[in-house]
Amino acid sequence: MKPVIIPIENKYADAIIDLVLNIQQKEFNVAITLEDQPDLLNITNFYYASGGGFWGAFVNDELVGTIALVKFSDHEAAIRKMFVKKEFRGKEFSIAQQLLQTLIDYCKENQIDDLYLGTVSILEAALRFYERNEFERIEKEALPKSFPVMSADNVFCHLQLKK
Repeated sequence: MKPVIIPIENKYADAIIDLVLNIQQKEFNVAITLEDQPDLLNITNFYYASGGGFWGAFVNDELVGTIALVKFSDHEAAIRKMFVKKEFRGKEFSIAQQLLQTLIDYCKENQIDDLYLGTVSILEAALRFYERNEFERIEKEALPKSFPVMSADNVFCHLQLKK
C-alpha cells in the first residue's frame, strides 16, 4: 500500500481543510481555526503563485497527508501544512518522510537553498522527525526578515540544502 504523492490545488481544498483542522483542533487542541489559515481556501494563489507548491499523499484515493512550500525569497522557502493522518504515521508507511523528500527534491530542482519551518512545541514527534532529517532548531530572531511567521508557532528550524 504505497502512497501516491502528487501536487494538489484548490479542487482538494475540502479534503485538505478536513485533514488539517481535525489534526490541529481535535488531536492536538491547537487553538487555530480555518479563519486563521486563509491559505487553505486559495492554495493555488498562496503556494504556487510565488514558486512554492502543495503536495498530497493519497492511499486508495483518500488524502492521508499534506506538505506545502511557501517560497519567500529567491533561494529561501518555508515548510507549511505538514500533516499526516494518525492511522498513517510511522515507519510502516513513512508517508511523512516521502512527503518531505518530495518537497526537498522540488527545492533542489528550483534552486531553493534554505528551508525553514515554524511549529508548536507540543508537536514533539514532529520536531523529532525534523531533527532526524537534519533540521536544526534556531531562535525566532535568526529567521530571515521575510519569513512568514504564523501566530501559533513557537519553535523554528532551518535546513541548509546547499552545502
